[in-house]
Amino acid sequence: MGTADIVPGVSGGTMAFILGIYEELIDAIALFGRKEFWKDILHGKIHHAFLLPRWGFLIPVGTGILLAAALLSAPLEHALETMPTYVWGFFFGLVAISVVQVAKRIKQWKISHGAALALGVVVAYIIVGLVPVQTPDAPWFLVLCGAIAICAMILPGISGAFLLVLLGKYAFVLSAVNDRDIASIAYIGIGAVIGIIAFSQVLGWLFTQYHDRTVALLTGLMIGSLRKIWPWKMGESNILPEWNTQTMYIIGIMLLGCCVVIGIEFLAHRTHTQS
Repeated sequence: MGTADIVPGVSGGTMAFILGIYEELIDAIALFGRKEFWKDILHGKIHHAFLLPRWGFLIPVGTGILLAAALLSAPLEHALETMPTYVWGFFFGLVAISVVQVAKRIKQWKISHGAALALGVVVAYIIVGLVPVQTPDAPWFLVLCGAIAICAMILPGISGAFLLVLLGKYAFVLSAVNDRDIASIAYIGIGAVIGIIAFSQVLGWLFTQYHDRTVALLTGLMIGSLRKIWPWKMGESNILPEWNTQTMYIIGIMLLGCCVVIGIEFLAHRTHTQS
């Protein structure tokens, strides 16, 4: 998830869906915003309050995300600068096959599910086609960026990194991580904590009340996001590739991405069956 969140156009939420932990993750995060948690906090039962969250799940996932951000931001930044087509090809394969895997979680498709899917496609397609803007580096805006980006990062198909690009802060945040700019990272982190706790409440409610429609909407978001990570581009516009050796390599990398997802899905299913 952390690796995906670094790349503009790829969502950590998509990876969570692929790995089969998405709904579990949303439910675990949402607990921090629920009344039983804050009731204990307000009554001074701090110790009891912090026994409620599922730390055995959240700490390993959170550690993996932070380690990826710290260790892989520089290599990925270099890869996107030197061989972007190959990077996009791999992630295109990941997301494209994930659409199929996620869609299978809806047991019976209805008209309402198809409408939710179409809405997701349109929303994601429009968002990923927007033009970046120039914005301030003030602390309040960094907090706002953190809140917006983290919400997108847990939405399959909507990339938090890409929203940072639109907000004019992707390069700033990447530099802050690489240069260990603690103050800027702290402001963004504060916004991220506020945003993820608030947004997880909404997602948790949607999964409880409208599970299949929500999955269909998220699947649509993933389909629409493919516009951004199409490997072959002329400037910012997508183009059809010429048939040559490089194109064959990129298609091979796409298929590798597909195989990674299928392998993960197989291992997750086998682990679930054994447990």
